[in-house]
Amino acid sequence: MKTGDFGGELPGEALVKVGLADLQANRCTIASCLVEIARSRLSRAGLLLDSVGQAQLEPELRLYRLLRKEGGDAYSRYNALVRELVSFAQALETRKRRSAEDRHSTADFADNTDGRANGGGFVSRPA
Repeated sequence: MKTGDFGGELPGEALVKVGLADLQANRCTIASCLVEIARSRLSRAGLLLDSVGQAQLEPELRLYRLLRKEGGDAYSRYNALVRELVSFAQALETRKRRSAEDRHSTADFADNTDGRANGGGFVSRPA
């Protein structure tokens, strides 16, 4: 799966896209810290190559520090951003799992048909 090609709108997608671009450009931003927090999970999903960006040390602390610099309630904002990141990762994993199941069931259907109209298209095979 290519970076930025998520197959549709997922919760938190815009934030992750920005974070991926920032990480690739070696920018330390709120969005890149979030992507770094989920680096292994995003790598498993095929969104982040191990060679993209230098791995940041303690991205959680960096994120919190950046939020504190912006002012406001850093704690609440940190938790909201992490929840958004988790929602994105779960939605992406669900979409990938369903896509794999659809491909599998389509292949099963193709194996069980003979291409003719046969009472619903299924081949009756002797037991």
